[in-house]
Amino acid sequence: MSTVITDMGRILCIEKKQSGKQAFVPGMLKKGFFVDNVNSGKEALKHLQITQPDVIVINAASLRTSGVRICQSIHSNFPDLPIILIIDKGQKTASGKHTANVVLELPFTIRKLANRIYPYIPGDGKDNFEVGPIILNTKRNKVVCNGKEAKLTPQLTKILKTLMEKPGEVIERHQLFKKIWKTNYTDDTRSLDVHISWLRKAIEQDPHNPKHLITIRGVGYRLDI
Repeated sequence: MSTVITDMGRILCIEKKQSGKQAFVPGMLKKGFFVDNVNSGKEALKHLQITQPDVIVINAASLRTSGVRICQSIHSNFPDLPIILIIDKGQKTASGKHTANVVLELPFTIRKLANRIYPYIPGDGKDNFEVGPIILNTKRNKVVCNGKEAKLTPQLTKILKTLMEKPGEVIERHQLFKKIWKTNYTDDTRSLDVHISWLRKAIEQDPHNPKHLITIRGVGYRLDI
């Protein structure tokens, strides 16, 4: 079982690593979800006796099964637990037979899966902002970038959200300082530089060689995605 802990939703994924089959656990981890991965419906039921997730994702395509029995077994024990069922392209599912809340037919992107998960997690995903590999939760002041998670101060959250609202655009130092600190005095923006360095530690793999939060010398900062 593999686990990564974040506060952006708790997922139980029933998925096996199969050659030629798309795996969704790595993508969900990068999206910032808390993910527990088990290999069968039987393991899932055992896990559910210990902790209950916000939603279950069943990658039936990786299990070489329709997933119908797993859905029925889970819902007979946990009727209120939402299930997203992933099936192979062209696989038939009898109407009303499966008890999944959502059925997704391959192929599709991890973004589509995440969009179907968000309605089932606390806050409906409304506090999550996503630009490229960066997912920011403004309620919990947390950011996930390329699988790296960090807790932010409210001030850092405001700075990052401002940059995420205009990806690829240069935001002038004085403009950014004025918006975040709510002041017209912008002669000394050294505190902004310090906050930018802290933000780089949170989102960059190598803060000394940033790939996302770029300094435009003499002008300001740009968020590259």
